[in-house]
Amino acid sequence: MMPQLSNETDIRLPLSFIIFSVIALVASQVILLFNGHMVIDGNFRTFPLLSSAHLLILGWALMVAMGAMYQLVPVAFLTPIWSEKFGFLQFWVTAIGFGGFGITLSFSPTLSIFSGSLAVIGILLFLVQMFMTMKKQAKKNILTLFVGSALICLLLTITLGILLIVNLGAGIANLNHLAVLKSHILLGVAGWFTFLIFGFSYKMVPMFSLAHGFSMKLARWVYIVYGVGLIVTICSFITEQILFLQAAMSLLFAGFALFSYHISTIIKVRLKKKLDKPFIFSLIAIGFGLVIHFFGMVLSFLPRHYEIYGVLIFLYILLWIAGSILGYLYKIIPFLWWTHRYSKLIGKSDVPTLKQMIDAKIAIPIFAGFVAGCLIVVLSIATGQLLIFSIGQSLVVASTVFFSYSIMKVLFK
Repeated sequence: MMPQLSNETDIRLPLSFIIFSVIALVASQVILLFNGHMVIDGNFRTFPLLSSAHLLILGWALMVAMGAMYQLVPVAFLTPIWSEKFGFLQFWVTAIGFGGFGITLSFSPTLSIFSGSLAVIGILLFLVQMFMTMKKQAKKNILTLFVGSALICLLLTITLGILLIVNLGAGIANLNHLAVLKSHILLGVAGWFTFLIFGFSYKMVPMFSLAHGFSMKLARWVYIVYGVGLIVTICSFITEQILFLQAAMSLLFAGFALFSYHISTIIKVRLKKKLDKPFIFSLIAIGFGLVIHFFGMVLSFLPRHYEIYGVLIFLYILLWIAGSILGYLYKIIPFLWWTHRYSKLIGKSDVPTLKQMIDAKIAIPIFAGFVAGCLIVVLSIATGQLLIFSIGQSLVVASTVFFSYSIMKVLFK
């Protein structure tokens, strides 16, 4: 069940995004490592930590998602990218915007306004590219629904972000700044990233496990339940009613549980008995996501729980979103590069196998170190110990450096 190559994108386009993203990933974690005292003291709204967060979420996760979509959307929707030239323009605008915003945010808020504006333009150009590409899809499916909704959530996230900046600068009468901020985070994290991972998981899980003959009926319920959960969560932010929050967290957990169960049914009918280790890590990330959603639901029924939600969001971004992306990327990059370099040489000369493109054995210590580091960082926040934070974050940095090295090494084979 390999992807068709007729709609393949110029490999330089998705790889440009991915190479930039791994640099931003390492940079974000190094900045965090050297500012651990701010984390321990609970000073999260400092410029270095904001810089680290935006390099992680925008510079790495969003750039990876963009690069992956340039490659996967044509394959999944059986239609070529609307304009590759437009794509390269969008890359440079977005890279300069994201990189500049992440850097200037740590020392010059004034300059960050200009780089942030460029970042917003880059995202808008990406949205235009994707909507024009999806518009050409002959037959819409459930994947279209997930990806389209993810793109809408991204657009809303950017809109709310601009609203927050305007409110901080000029002030908007009767605007509930906290509700807008919470909605901005929710739509950016659980709306954009989770819907996107849901959608492409339905494409990549069967592909990487060689699964056939499974039903996709449950996917619609995953979309409905999780989507309603997002809407009710925003309502809870606006009304500040605890009952809305409890219902919302329960719906989000139920939607994620349905997704987890559905993926498990797909895995059960696979033809590939021994799954690749990086792909297994993506599946483990789903388990982390389910556990985090469960605790989010439980906390909504307990008093004095709001501080813990910050830790859950941290774990959600790293163990669910980053974990999924790291696992999938470890599989996607070797396939992309092998297809580009060797697919036309099959039968003409000796070519390396896909397994020879990247060392799967090193994936275990990389991913194990990453998870262990994240959990140790959470322990350091709970205990208020800077030494424990330094140990945990050093593990995360080491894991991201080795991950980036493994990915970059593929491009020289």
